[in-house]
Amino acid sequence: MATPSTANTAKETTAVELVKGLRLLDATTIVMGSMIGSGIFIVAADVARQVRSPALFMLAWVISGVMTVAAAITYGELAAMMPKAGGQYVYLREAFGPLFGFLYGWTLFLVIQTGTHAAVGVAFGKFLGVFVPWVSAGNILLNLGSIHVFGRVIGLTLSSQQLVAILAIVFLSVVNIFGLRTGAWVQNVFTIVKVGALLGVVGLGLWWVSRPSTLPVQVAAAGQGTGWGLATLTLVAVALVGPLFSSDAWNNVTFTGAEVINAKRNLPVALLLGTTAVCTLYLACNWVYLRVLPFSGSPAGAGPLERGIQYAAEDRVATAAMQVILGTAGTWLMAAAIIISTFGCLNGMILAGARVYYAMAQDGLFFSPVARVSPKYHTPAVSLMVQALWAALLTLTGTYSELLDYVIFAVVLFYILTIAGVFRLRRTRPDAPRPYRAWGYPVLPALYIALALFVEWALLMHKAERSIAGLLIVALGIPVYYLWRRPSRRAQGTQSH
Repeated sequence: MATPSTANTAKETTAVELVKGLRLLDATTIVMGSMIGSGIFIVAADVARQVRSPALFMLAWVISGVMTVAAAITYGELAAMMPKAGGQYVYLREAFGPLFGFLYGWTLFLVIQTGTHAAVGVAFGKFLGVFVPWVSAGNILLNLGSIHVFGRVIGLTLSSQQLVAILAIVFLSVVNIFGLRTGAWVQNVFTIVKVGALLGVVGLGLWWVSRPSTLPVQVAAAGQGTGWGLATLTLVAVALVGPLFSSDAWNNVTFTGAEVINAKRNLPVALLLGTTAVCTLYLACNWVYLRVLPFSGSPAGAGPLERGIQYAAEDRVATAAMQVILGTAGTWLMAAAIIISTFGCLNGMILAGARVYYAMAQDGLFFSPVARVSPKYHTPAVSLMVQALWAALLTLTGTYSELLDYVIFAVVLFYILTIAGVFRLRRTRPDAPRPYRAWGYPVLPALYIALALFVEWALLMHKAERSIAGLLIVALGIPVYYLWRRPSRRAQGTQSH
């Protein structure tokens, strides 16, 4: 007869858990693939309209790249120190307590991750519509009228574009149930293809500007409209929102920490390699945009050269640049590139995001079934489907875009808190094993915090209502946290008796 201790050991041994199956290449493609969505192809137009200067335009992308890589280098220390499922959720929990971890996970599930799934899914459907006209926001398949929520009208309609977005989300969620390696394989293939597409944009741009017949569109005007006062720096800080969120989601690989082979080495390396490569590609792409297209233009312009970067048709700057170089074929090629890019981005974020809610459920801070792991495939199957269900609902209501706008301030705040956690843990746990220590500590993480705080200040000054609304979404999680803790504590008390 087994002793109690022996029985417990046997139970722990046979418990279904996540398995280590992600190699360095897989982790790196999750970083890169989650970063590269549709943003790099369209965000440049909005940045150009805000800064009104080619020099400030490029400065915004340089600062965004520096901040992203600095943050990734700093996160590497936490990732190596705590290679667990949930990543950033765990770092905030360990540095500042379970409430901070929950608020991050709450906002991630409610808006950040699932809202991004909805936005990327709709972008996938939008560009698929270039090849399949049936897929369109105007093709309404179901119309149940509308409802009023907090004074806002929410349409209860289903367009073919929304349907395609939902099908993509559900399909990739199901694919990721069938084993970690299946999801990783999809991620590797699509990341390699879309990195190739960006390299193609850069290569074609270099070829175009090297032709003797090509006029240097922007060199002479690079400094137009540039000033260096506080007002200009504030303008750049507000404009940073686009580049920063085109570069976002690099932290998703930390959510898969428990499944990365040799995570204490591979996670920091993947974060550094992935962010550096993507930010370099982004800089190169925006340089190409500046050399191929005029910076300024008119919204009434007849073609890409008349509209310029600022007023590219539907903000599709990359498409406009390729139209100049390749003609009509450029439109089709860029649509194909964005379809591939958004599909790969969606897969990476679906794969990673589910691990956070799984970790929260294990801590008793989310629905308990979400903590279950598929006994056959060793994936958080319930978490993946709950995530898909909420993302589909956001896609249907069309509220994701507005909600994402609101939480931009909160997202940057969570980055600041996580990096501040490195300082706190260095002080409170000086003897904890740190297989990797952040390069440039304390200067590099302090630089990120300083720049990010300036961005936060600029957002409060210029987008106060949206920023405060975002904080309110986070704050709503505080009473939810204490409500969730109550039954969890009762269960622990019952077990102890």
